[in-house]
Amino acid sequence: MIFSMTGYAARTRAVKGGALHIELKSVNSRYLDCVFRVCDELRIAEPALREMFGAQLARGKLECRLSFISAVCSGQQLSLNAELLERLNDFDTQVRKVLPLAAPLAVNDVLHWPGIFGDEAVDIGTVVPACLALAGEALADFAASRAREGEKLAAVIMQRVDHIRALVSEVEPRIPAAQAAFNEKLRQRLLDAVQAVDDERIRQEVAVFAARIDVSEELARLSTHLDEVERVLTAGGACGKRLDFLMQELNREANTLGSKSLVAEVSRTAIEFKILIEQMREQVQNLE
Repeated sequence: MIFSMTGYAARTRAVKGGALHIELKSVNSRYLDCVFRVCDELRIAEPALREMFGAQLARGKLECRLSFISAVCSGQQLSLNAELLERLNDFDTQVRKVLPLAAPLAVNDVLHWPGIFGDEAVDIGTVVPACLALAGEALADFAASRAREGEKLAAVIMQRVDHIRALVSEVEPRIPAAQAAFNEKLRQRLLDAVQAVDDERIRQEVAVFAARIDVSEELARLSTHLDEVERVLTAGGACGKRLDFLMQELNREANTLGSKSLVAEVSRTAIEFKILIEQMREQVQNLE
């Protein structure tokens, strides 16, 4: 399976006193780079999360946001601390006996009193395992999203590979005849320019020149590199760096093909090769 380095996933889980929320998103990077945005109460879970992500991801800049949403903010069913509420009422009565002009406690004051909804502190013993479980679920969704995009990128690359193969199949049979015609034209020009030189010497010089402009070796290496691209895509896994190297080699052969060719048709095909290779390279940059 091919994975893209771009992905996104988010999950929420209810826990005692509130809810946990995790968000994962990543972009391209040469190496694996994990950036955490974690609230202070859950900072203790960061090393375990880093180890979890490192075990499943090879490349990409991953941003992990982990937060705890209290029950007040999450809209969960709440129950008042009856004992604390009674104590607040007693305090209010006592204060107003001494200070009759003092304003009574407002409902808003009571609802924002610390502990009015029970123990609002985060229970680390139960929340950290819940964090790791939630992160595991989010990571599965995250990997699935990267796999879906990776599959699409692989399909785009394979389309370009097939296009290059079609161009090779189209132009390769025409190269010998085109080069032979060019060699004959060159031989005739040499004869016209240097009539004192014998025909055998001219044939030798043309043969040497023909060997220099022969592009059959470049086309063969081009096909070999395309075979390797297909093999790597079929094998799957973390293949971005290897495919990036193959794109460099394909581009090198296309450059050599263009520089050696003295036939307009081959030169145009070399330019088309470079365009298709660049399109593949752009997609490869997104692969893990």
